[in-house]
Amino acid sequence: MRLLLVIKKESVDLEKQVNKLNKFLVLNKSIKAVLTLLLLGSFSQIKAQDRVPFDQGKKYILADVAVTSKISFNEQTVVTFAGLQKGQEITIPGEEISAAIKKLGKLGLFDEISFYINRIQNDSIYLDLEIKELPKLGEVKFVGIKKNKTEALIKDNGLTKSKVVNENLITTTKNYIENKYKKDGYFNTKVNISIIKDTATINQVNMLVNIDKGDKVKISKIDFIGNEKISDKALRKAMKDTKQKNPIRILKASKFIKEKYKADLEKVIASYKEKGYRDARIISDTVAYNKEKNTLSIKVNVEEGNKYYFGNIKFLGNTVYSDQFLNRIIGVKKGETYNGVLLEKRIADKSKPDGEDITNLYQNNGYLFSNINAVEVKTANDTIDFEIRVTEGPLAYFNHITVVGNDKTNDRVIYRELRTKPGEKYSKELLVRTIREIGQLGFFDPEAIDPKFKNVDAAAGTVDIEYNLVEKGSSQIELQGGYGGGGFIGTLGLSFNNFSARNLLNKDAYKPLPMGDGQKVSLRLQGSTYFQTYSVSFSEPWFGQKKPVQFSSSISYSKQFLNNYITQRVDKSKSFNILTLSVGLAKRLTVPDDYFVLSQSLSYQHYDLNNYNTGLFTFGNGASRNLAYTIGLSRSNKGVNPIFPTYGSEFSLTGKFSIPYSLFNGINYATLGDKEEYKLKNTTDRSNQVDANGNTVNIGDYIDAAGNKVFNYQDAAADPALVDQKKFNWLEYYKIKFKADWYTKIYGKLVLRTLTEFGFLGAYNQDRGVIPFERFYVGGDGMANYSMDGRETIQLRGYPNNSLTPINSAGEQIGATVYNKFSMELRYPITLKSSASIYALAFLEAGSSYPDFKTYNPFDLNRSAGFGLRVFMPAFGLLGIDFGNGFDALPGQTKANGWETHFIIGQQF
Repeated sequence: MRLLLVIKKESVDLEKQVNKLNKFLVLNKSIKAVLTLLLLGSFSQIKAQDRVPFDQGKKYILADVAVTSKISFNEQTVVTFAGLQKGQEITIPGEEISAAIKKLGKLGLFDEISFYINRIQNDSIYLDLEIKELPKLGEVKFVGIKKNKTEALIKDNGLTKSKVVNENLITTTKNYIENKYKKDGYFNTKVNISIIKDTATINQVNMLVNIDKGDKVKISKIDFIGNEKISDKALRKAMKDTKQKNPIRILKASKFIKEKYKADLEKVIASYKEKGYRDARIISDTVAYNKEKNTLSIKVNVEEGNKYYFGNIKFLGNTVYSDQFLNRIIGVKKGETYNGVLLEKRIADKSKPDGEDITNLYQNNGYLFSNINAVEVKTANDTIDFEIRVTEGPLAYFNHITVVGNDKTNDRVIYRELRTKPGEKYSKELLVRTIREIGQLGFFDPEAIDPKFKNVDAAAGTVDIEYNLVEKGSSQIELQGGYGGGGFIGTLGLSFNNFSARNLLNKDAYKPLPMGDGQKVSLRLQGSTYFQTYSVSFSEPWFGQKKPVQFSSSISYSKQFLNNYITQRVDKSKSFNILTLSVGLAKRLTVPDDYFVLSQSLSYQHYDLNNYNTGLFTFGNGASRNLAYTIGLSRSNKGVNPIFPTYGSEFSLTGKFSIPYSLFNGINYATLGDKEEYKLKNTTDRSNQVDANGNTVNIGDYIDAAGNKVFNYQDAAADPALVDQKKFNWLEYYKIKFKADWYTKIYGKLVLRTLTEFGFLGAYNQDRGVIPFERFYVGGDGMANYSMDGRETIQLRGYPNNSLTPINSAGEQIGATVYNKFSMELRYPITLKSSASIYALAFLEAGSSYPDFKTYNPFDLNRSAGFGLRVFMPAFGLLGIDFGNGFDALPGQTKANGWETHFIIGQQF
C-alpha cells in the first residue's frame, strides 16, 4: 500500500495547441494533478490538517519515474517530455513537479496527469506517473448534407482517423462548417456535433456531425439614403459581392457575407471618389433580418460632400525618371475631375501585377525598395494640389534563387525556365514572367505558384527569391469508345508529359516510369473491326540542353479495310494503308520578343491503296506520297494557367509546302489524258452484249466515256483513275493557316475568349489541280477519330460532324480548300484545383467552308450558340460536353439545324 498525501491540484490551460509528441491538436481541459508525499516518520503521525507549505518542500534526488498507466506512447518518451531526469534534484512539493505537469498538459494528449510517491530511500525518491489519454477519432458521419460534400469537410477540418478528440477540435470544426455555409448564403446554419464512444475499441470515439443549413438567406433590398449625385442603381452596381435579389442575374448570387459586405461599402466610397467626391463617407448602415421571409434588407446612409478637381501635380525625389515622363504615366491634367481611384492605380495598381504604373516602372528597373506616395498639399475651394513623393532607394539585385516543392521534376527543368537570375538587376516583370513560364510547363499547380521574398537587405541591395511549387499529375490516360463511320471505335492513349529518357536504363528511376526531365512520350492505339491506327511520338523541349529548342518526332501507321456501311461486312482483301513519319524543331526567338517561336518540320506520308475503290479517291490501286516542309511563326503570352488562361493571346501563321515537282518533271498535266497509256479500257466481260454502235466490246478494248468501243486510242476517253494516279503519285500543294486567340478578363473570374481561324489549300500547277488530300472538314466537335487522307477537322458546334463540308454532284463530301471561323466564348471557373479543374462556358460561333477560292465569301457563314462544361483531370486530360444550337440549315436543306450535343475528349483548351 502506497502512503500518499494530496498536496496540489494543477489546472492547466490548453488553449494554446501545442503538440510535440504526435503532432495532434487536442482539447482544453482541466488536468488533475495529485502529488503524494511520504513524510519522514510513520503515516500515523500525520494529520489531515498538517499540510506541507509549498515553499518549504524537501529536496530529493530523483531515482526513477515509472509510468503505471497503460498508454499507447513510449513510457520513457513521456517521462522525457515531462522534463524529469534520473539523478536530478527535485523539491517535494516544488516547481519541478508543477513544471512537469504543465509540459505534459501542453502536449494536448492527456486528460488526467497524476504523480504519486512510490517510496523514499535515504535521499532518493521514486515517483509513479499515472496518466489518462484523450480519446482518438474513429469514424466521422455527416447528416444533413450530400455525401459528395463530406470528403471536403473532413479534409478541411483534418478529421483523420486516430486524431485526438478534444473540445478545441469540436469547437473549431463547428465554427468552420457554420462559417462556410454562411458564406454560401445559409445565414442560419446550425451545426451540432455529438461524440459517441466506440465500444468495440479501446479509447476511441466516433463523431456525428448534424448540419442544418436552413434556407438560403437572400438580400431583398439594398437602399441608399442621402445620395443625390449618384443613383441607387449605380451604387448597387459598385457593390461587387453584395447583391439584392434579381432573377435575371445568373453569375452573381444574392447572399450576405459580412467581410465582403464591408469591402463593398468601401467600393461605394471608391465610386464617389472616381467621380470627384473626395469627402464622401458612409454615415451609417443597417442590416435587418426578416425572419418570416428569411431575407435581409440593407440601408446605407451616405454623405456625398463636394465635387473636387485636380490642381497642380508636382514630383519630388525622382532622379531616375523626369517629371515629364512620370506625368505621362499619371495621365492626369490640371482641371480634370478628381479621381482618387485612378490616381491610386496610376501610382500602384494592386489589381494588376504587370500594370503600367509608376511603382512597376521603378520595380521593373531594379528599384525594389522604391516607395511612391501621393500627398495632398493644398486644397483651395474645389481644387486639390498634389505632391507625388518618390523615394527611389538603392538598386536591388537577385541573390539566391531557389525552388522548393518539386518532388518529381528535376531542378534543371525548372531553373532553365526562370527569368530571375542571381546577380541580375531586380525586375518585377521578370518575376511575373517566371511565374507564367513555370505554369506553362504543366507539371505544377499554376494557382499555387508562390514566389517568396527572403533576406531582403536594403543595405546590401539584394533579395533572395524562393519559388514554392506544388506538383500535379502530368501523365494522362485516354480511354474512349464511340460509334462512328459505321462501327464501334475504341481508343487507348497514354501520355507521359514529364518523361526522362536518360533514365531508361536506371532501374531505380522507375516509379513506375522514369520521370522528371520534361520530355513527352505519347502512345496511341485506335481501332475497330475495319481499321487500326498505331502512333508513337516523342518531344524534348530543350534539345541539346543549352537552348530552348524543341525537338519532336513521331511515327504512325494506319490500316483500313473496305467496310460496307449497310451490311457491316468487312472485306480484308481491299485495304488502304498509311505510313507517316515526321521530325521537327521549334526555336524560341528573341526578336521581336521572346514570346515568338519559329517552328520547322519535315514530314512524309505514304498512301497505299490495294483494290480500295470508294468515293474517297478516283483510283483504287496505286500509291501516293506526301513529302512536305512546314514552317510556322507563333507568339503566345497567355497565362498563367494553361488550362484556364485569364490573359494574353496566341497567334500563329503556318505554311506547309510540298516540292513543286511539275516545275522539273517535264510532264504536261493538261494533255496527260491524251496519251495512250492513260486511255480508258474495258475491264469487264461484255462478250454476250454489244454497245450502242453494235460492236462487241472485249476486255482491253478502248472505250469512250459512254462505254462504246473505239478503234483508235485517240478517240477513247481518258481513264480518270490512271490520270489521277499519275497526278497524285507525289502530292504537290501548299497550305496556309492563320489563327488568332485572345483571352480577356471581363469581370472577376469571368474570361472572354475570342478566336478567329482561316485556312487555304492551293496548287502550284492549275493543270495538276488541288489534291484530294489535306482538305478541311468543318462542323461538329472537331475531334478526328481517324483521318484517312490527311484531312483537318474544324470544330463548329451546333452542327453534325463534318456536315458543313462541300459536296459533289453525287452528294459526297469532297472536303474544302478554304475555310474561316469566328468564335466568342465566355468562361467561368467552378474550381481550378490541381486534382480537377472545372469551368462552364457559353459560346457564339460562325464559320463555313468552300470548295475553292472563287466561291469564298467570309460573310456567308453558318452560325450557332450554346453552352457547355469542361473538366480537366491530370490522369485523363480534358473532358467536356457542349450543347449547341445551329441557326442555319445544312447544305441541301432549308430548315435550321437546331440543337446538337457534342462530347469533347482530349481536345484543345
